[in-house]
Amino acid sequence: MEALTNFFITAAAIIFGIALFITLYRLIKGPTTADRVVTFDATSAILMSLVGTLSIIFKTVSFLDSILLIAIISFVSTVSISRFIEGGHVFNGNSKRNR
Repeated sequence: MEALTNFFITAAAIIFGIALFITLYRLIKGPTTADRVVTFDATSAILMSLVGTLSIIFKTVSFLDSILLIAIISFVSTVSISRFIEGGHVFNGNSKRNR
C-alpha cells in the first residue's frame, strides 16, 4: 500500500513539473498581457501544488509557509497587474482622504 502511495505522489510531482513548464512557455509566449496574467495565476497554483507535493515527499511541514507566501504574492501581483491593464495605473492618486 505504501508503494502505491509513493508511486502516485511521485507521479503527481512529475505531472506538476510538466504542467509548470507548459505554463511557463505560455507565460513567455502569450499574445496579450491578459493572457500572461491568467497564465501567471495558473503557474502560481501549479507551483503551490508542487511545493505541497514536495512537502509530502520530504515528510516535512516547513514548506507550507512558502505556499502561503506564494499565494499572497500571486494575489497581490494579479490584482496590481489587472488594475494596471484596466486603467493604466495601480494606485488611485486622485482620491483625497477625509480627515
